[in-house]
Amino acid sequence: MEGFGAPLADSPKQIEIIYDPGSNQVSSSISGIIDKYLTSVNYQIQKSKPIYGLTLEAINDRKLNYFDFVLAGILGLALMNSSVIGIGVGMARYREDKILKRITTTPVKSLWFIIAEILSRLIVNLIQIALILAIGYFFFGAHIYGNIFVVLAVALVGGIMFQLFGFVVASFSKTTDTAQGMATAITIPMMFLAGVFFPIDALPKWLYYIVQYLPLAPILRIIRGVMLEGLSPFFEPRNVIITIAWLIITLVISSWRFRLTDE
Repeated sequence: MEGFGAPLADSPKQIEIIYDPGSNQVSSSISGIIDKYLTSVNYQIQKSKPIYGLTLEAINDRKLNYFDFVLAGILGLALMNSSVIGIGVGMARYREDKILKRITTTPVKSLWFIIAEILSRLIVNLIQIALILAIGYFFFGAHIYGNIFVVLAVALVGGIMFQLFGFVVASFSKTTDTAQGMATAITIPMMFLAGVFFPIDALPKWLYYIVQYLPLAPILRIIRGVMLEGLSPFFEPRNVIITIAWLIITLVISSWRFRLTDE
């Protein structure tokens, strides 16, 4: 019996796995399970004791689900729609009804009118944000791990930015129909491409490089970072820079173009 088992030790038996290249993820999972099982069998047959073991330790045990992701998207979407469409169409209606022209009889300048309108609508935005978060938290079990006041502050900054977008729309619209069309052209692409319902990382790379600069995208990234991970709003400076850039651009355009009269 001398040499018995030598061929087995020198050249182990091979188990062939036939798989479809189109199902890479499934085949990878199955091969991993089988490989782990064969390793265990080899240890048992050779009666060897493992030298190293593996211990898993979770660094983040927060329970998050898809609704937590979507809640932040709904928050940003509501702010965007109410601000861009609300102000854009509202100011166009004021112009059609000659309300803006009557304001010219007062000492109020266009810039101060814009500021006053934004501040008054921020109260509505605050109520809107609080209601969305409360409904998501109490009725749908959403998780909020960050500072709620920081979330409110970031959302209000987003509200200001989109209200300025509304004034930009009103600056180029003389009728409510035109304002409605322009506002829709701004909000619809961002609804689907700025990360409201799914991460923009899932988009093709060439498209991702474009949509990451959409006004809504950095606001949503900041809100999710603060609300779901408890991070600072400045955890990714690029988001803050993009938001500030849009604030400046919309403020400059709206203060330059928006007039209380058509003259």
